[in-house]
Amino acid sequence: MKGTKTSKSTNTKSLTKSIASKPARGAAPKKLSKGGLGKGLDNLLGDDIDILVDLQKKPTVGTQTLPVTALQAGKYQPRTHMDETALMELSESIKEQGLMQPILVRPVGKNKYEIIAGERRFRAAKLAGLEEVPVLIKEVSDQNAAVMALIENMQREDLNPLEEAKGIQRLLNEFKFSHEQAAQAIGRSRSATSNLLRLLNLASPVQTMLNAGDIDMGHARALLALDSAQQIIAANQVHAKQLSVRETEKLVNKLLAGEGAKSGAKTSHKPVNRDIERLQENLSDYLATKVSFKLGRKGSGQLVIDFNDSEHINALLEKMGLSVVFE
Repeated sequence: MKGTKTSKSTNTKSLTKSIASKPARGAAPKKLSKGGLGKGLDNLLGDDIDILVDLQKKPTVGTQTLPVTALQAGKYQPRTHMDETALMELSESIKEQGLMQPILVRPVGKNKYEIIAGERRFRAAKLAGLEEVPVLIKEVSDQNAAVMALIENMQREDLNPLEEAKGIQRLLNEFKFSHEQAAQAIGRSRSATSNLLRLLNLASPVQTMLNAGDIDMGHARALLALDSAQQIIAANQVHAKQLSVRETEKLVNKLLAGEGAKSGAKTSHKPVNRDIERLQENLSDYLATKVSFKLGRKGSGQLVIDFNDSEHINALLEKMGLSVVFE
């Protein structure tokens, strides 16, 4: 019995280390802490963590085959774009070698199964002409399915920053994760998780440019200081002139200074002291959205909280202990 427990502990630590060691986009991930939930990823997923551990080993025990017609796309799949060229390359590999790693699925009806992990392999297998694929069938809750799909894609470095951000936001909004729980689930620091979530405050055309690789995470973070209209103008300049992140920051500061001059404002758009700046950062981290102070004369000003839609407003209100206003 002791040997079994030791093995499980080692495997869990290996999985945690594997997730945490992946290079982050925009911020380095760190090893999962003992804060928040208090017991890390294994406590969050419970016994389901062993499924991810087993999947890494390309298991044969418990594997069976199912017709491709019995499988359906996962509703918690965080990937919104799959490169067609890479998909064709994978399908050619599958034609030659077969599908080496089983697809993780869960039953969702009579002879119907939803993919939790392995949707890219599933699509490539269909392109390769396979009529059956190897699968691992597991009973998994909605919450754990969402977490496992996000983690599996992050381990493979398959997600772009916005896909990661939307996956995290789903954990926060749909499953009521705390910010710390979400950070633990993906093996990131709380600040790195907050930086990802802030990308959702970018104007839609700028998000499209980030997805397409026209700008990168560093550019996007700099553009967040601007309003939506300015973001679009600046992003187009960044792409057209191939500006570096440092040059983008200078462009943003120039646009902010110009806006202040036009309005005749004598105060800076930035907080006037470190205490207010720290409060702004803490509120942004806590609410997982952009929070800014617009200070006027004699200590007056405005507190501005950005949101995406009515659902996001409700989530922010709940976070602040207030009543939901949109049903």
